[in-house]
Amino acid sequence: MEATSGRYDFYIGLGLALSSSLFIGGSFILKKKGLLKLASRGSVRAGQGGHAYLREWLWWAGLLSMGIGEGANFAAYAFAPATLVTPLGALSVLVSAVLASYFLNEQLNIHGKIGCILSILGSTVMVIHAPQEEVVATLESMAEKLKDPGFIVFAVCVLVSSILLIFVAGPRYGRSNVLVYVLVCSAIGSLSVSCVKGLGIALKELFAGKPVLKQPLGWVLLICLVICISIQINYLNKALDIFNTSVVTPIYYVLFTTAVMTCSAILFKEWQHMVLGNIIGTISGFLTIVFGIFLLHVFRDVPFSPDLLPLFLKQGGADMHISSWKGSERNTNRS
Repeated sequence: MEATSGRYDFYIGLGLALSSSLFIGGSFILKKKGLLKLASRGSVRAGQGGHAYLREWLWWAGLLSMGIGEGANFAAYAFAPATLVTPLGALSVLVSAVLASYFLNEQLNIHGKIGCILSILGSTVMVIHAPQEEVVATLESMAEKLKDPGFIVFAVCVLVSSILLIFVAGPRYGRSNVLVYVLVCSAIGSLSVSCVKGLGIALKELFAGKPVLKQPLGWVLLICLVICISIQINYLNKALDIFNTSVVTPIYYVLFTTAVMTCSAILFKEWQHMVLGNIIGTISGFLTIVFGIFLLHVFRDVPFSPDLLPLFLKQGGADMHISSWKGSERNTNRS
């Protein structure tokens, strides 16, 4: 009976994670359309500190879509481990890249398509070999996990690095380096996932009739989650306004996944009971995703498509034919 329940939880979490990727991938497009519309009107852009996007309905539609996606993602973390839910975020990269090529006229060449496929394949491998986190069924056990010295050190490092990125690196390099604002979103996002996991446990206990509302940890996690999401939205808007969507989305995925996997491993001690095969599979899957993201980012402006390959071969064959004809002609003249 418990095995059947666990299987249902797995499929519920999987379905919620897949739907989350669809909504989140679409939200990037809607937000970008809204920001471009504002830029065409001459409004102060988000990258310059403006907040005119708050009056644009397309941006709000994107925010609603992201809210639905994050809600589904929130529920997915309650049913499945973070190492299953987080890698499936690669699907949002595919959705965003494909929609951007149709609705934003952003170039998605053969390298980008291969990168999307590799990201999906790598995510699949990571899901198959994902480590299983320790069972945390109550807020009391979650509180004990949050008191772990390793997690406290990690959280402090995240907060300090985020402050430095926001107040030191942001004004200097924010408009020229895509990593600055995306790193802020990813680092803070790792903490928001921990809050989501804890709130999911709190909701399960609430529905079970336990006095969760009287425990302060649930309210602390809720406040921290609101703060983290607000920071993520603000700096993700800045990154989307300045840089190409097909660049921001995959880089955000890689950095966010890395941060979440690290945070989850420290908080839930997922890697302690993994066999060597699963460790190799997880690392290989992640490196496959990174290589796919590399193709999406580095070769995004290369005008290469499958239609050019036969033309290139024909030109090469014609050049070889001409050179061989000239060589035979010289041999004839010498004789």
